[in-house]
Order: sequence, then structure tokens, then C-alpha cells
Amino acid sequence: MSSIPKIVILGAGYGGVLTALRLQKELNYNEADVTLVNKHDYHYFTTHLHMPAAGTDNPENARVNISKLIDEFKIDFVKSTVVQIRPQDKKVILEDGTLSYDYLVIGLGGEPETFGIPGLAEHAMSIRSINSVRLIREHIEYQFARYKLEPHRTDYLTFVVGGAGFTGIEFIGELADRMPLLCKQYDVDPNLVKIYNVEAAPSALPGFDPELVEYGMDVLAKKGVTFRIGTAIKECTPSGVVVGDNEEIKSATVIWTGGIRGNRLIEEAGFETMRGRVKISDHLLAPDSDHVYIIGDNSLMFNPEGRPYPPTAQIAMQQGVVCAHNLVASIRNQPLKEFTFSNKGTVASLGKGEAIGVAFGKKYKGRVASWLKKAIDIRYLFIIGGIQLVLRKGKFL
Repeated sequence: MSSIPKIVILGAGYGGVLTALRLQKELNYNEADVTLVNKHDYHYFTTHLHMPAAGTDNPENARVNISKLIDEFKIDFVKSTVVQIRPQDKKVILEDGTLSYDYLVIGLGGEPETFGIPGLAEHAMSIRSINSVRLIREHIEYQFARYKLEPHRTDYLTFVVGGAGFTGIEFIGELADRMPLLCKQYDVDPNLVKIYNVEAAPSALPGFDPELVEYGMDVLAKKGVTFRIGTAIKECTPSGVVVGDNEEIKSATVIWTGGIRGNRLIEEAGFETMRGRVKISDHLLAPDSDHVYIIGDNSLMFNPEGRPYPPTAQIAMQQGVVCAHNLVASIRNQPLKEFTFSNKGTVASLGKGEAIGVAFGKKYKGRVASWLKKAIDIRYLFIIGGIQLVLRKGKFL
């Protein structure tokens, strides 16, 4: 190992940013060289993307420049795309160069999981980045404009959202809020607009409190959402989706929110994966490794009941903190810390002023849950950027 160990962090998502910020705080000057690699020069709030996707908020509000978060005297930021990870050589190949490392943190984020459903990758859109939500927003508005020129095409006004997990439900809430405004803007009869939510599992928000799920579905149904729960999407075609017993829903807009898998670069690097995720140790290390940490959507960890933890921002942030602690401990030859997930609660928004959530062992719904979600978002801004970031971005959340 060189005199000053090199730490390379791949990905500036929730896990990567928290790891970098903690290292910045805990490492002494010249104790390690830390490099953060990300393909954009900004960090974006995945949990906020459903709003700009539906057009109820500006995409700019869902991102913050990485230069505003890190201290460039302590952390080198490299804006580049990772092409290959070579653990055997302790190297990362970027599209415009190579980085060698002593310690590696992989937090590259996930990719949409299509479960092999034919046509989904080709014909559906997904809420996964600032650029993808810009596209969805433009596309939705374009359908209204097209309908005015071809009024027989009601498929332009039919929107199908595949998946009733958090992203799906939060997006539908915003989309349903946006529809009356678009109808007014384009002089379209609101009765012609159809929003379908199709979910293969027997309930929306699987694993969430059933009483709250029922409340949430009721709120969204009143906003005009038609639920098809316990119904699988069999195929996605250029003209819509085929669901259940070969029923076709004609739609020019299919948005897939039905799952995330890990990053294909990890499989290509030779790590053993399940749906692109690596089963990591309690110290967040890759199997048989003492220097490769894997966090966020790329990691697979099981709860005490033996079920995998869902890949949420909350778990990625907590992993980032422990990952940084363990990197510092490794460099100083101190014992590593085991990761224990502490569930602070979960809140799903249902559009403006409406949400459902469980926090501090209690259930919340309606406006109180909506305030709670805002408080969680503001807390995150404070953690990564202090009071300045809260003042700059807090009013938009």
C-alpha cells in the first residue's frame, strides 16, 4: 500500500455522498487521498423526482451541485462515467482515464428491473434521473397537444403507471394533481383522462401498514386513479400494455416504477450478485474482501427475519455513515463497526397536502403525514449541506 492510502468512491447518490462527507469530517489532513466519481456534477434527490416527472415542480429543485457539498481541499471530485471495475488490479476504468485505489466504495445506484417483461425496456419510461424526469414531463404535455390535433386518439390521454411501490404511488399522486391544470391549459374534457396503476402484488405499497394503504388508495381513487392490483403487466407494446388475461390498455404513456436492480458493472466485475446486488458482510464489505465496500442499491442485506431490506435512501445514508467509519478504522488499524439498520419511519406522499406514513411507532395520514415528509426532506438537506442548503432548497420540498 502506498504511503497515503487512496480511497475511491463510485457514485454520488445518498450512500456515496454521505460516505464522502463523513470522510471529509473524520480524516486528518494527509491521512488518505479521497476521490469521488460521479457522471454528473450534481447530486439529486431520488425521493423527490416524482414531482418534476409529473410537472408539479422544477427539476432544478431536485438537485444540488456536488461542489457546494464537498471541500475540494479534502476530496477530489471527478466528473466521469465508470466503464469497468477491476478488483484484481485495484483499478477503476473511467471513460476518460484510470483510477487506482487501496479502498473502493461502490455506490453506483440501481437500474430499472424489468423482470423480463417483453417490450418494457423499449417502450416504457422510468423515473430514475433528472434527465429521465424531464423527458417524462415533456412527453406528458406533448400528449395533450397531440390529442387536440387528433381528438379520436384517447390513448394520448391514457396514462399507465406500472408498479404500486413508493415511486409509483407518489408519482400517481402528483400526476393526478397535475391533470386538471393540463386539461384547463389545453381545453381538454377532464373525463377523457384515464390514469391506471397496475401492480402484480396483491396490494399497493407491499409491506406497508394495510390501514394506511387503504386510506392512500381511497385518496388517489377520489383523484381519478383506477387501480389494477393483483394484475401483472404481461407485455408493453408501442400502443400500450397487455395486462392480466390478455386485456389491452391502449396508452401512449407507460411509466415503469416496478423495481430496481443493482448495476450491471458489478456483475461484470466478477462479484457474485442477486439481481445485480451483492450480499455484503455486516461491515458492508464485499465477500472475501477487506477493502471493497458496497452500499446503497448495489448492496444486499437481510433483516433479522431473513428478508432483504428494500433499497431506500434511508438505508443508503446509514450505510454511508458506517462505511466512512470503517474506512477510517481500516486506515488506523482499529476494529470495524457492524452495520445495524435503524428504521426511522417511512412516509409516502399522495400529492399536495396528502401523505401516509409510519414514524416513531405511530401511524400518520393526511396533512400531518405531509408535514412529516417535508421534515424528513429538510433534515436530509441539513445533513448534507447545513443550514445554507435548507434555506436555499427547503422551500421547494
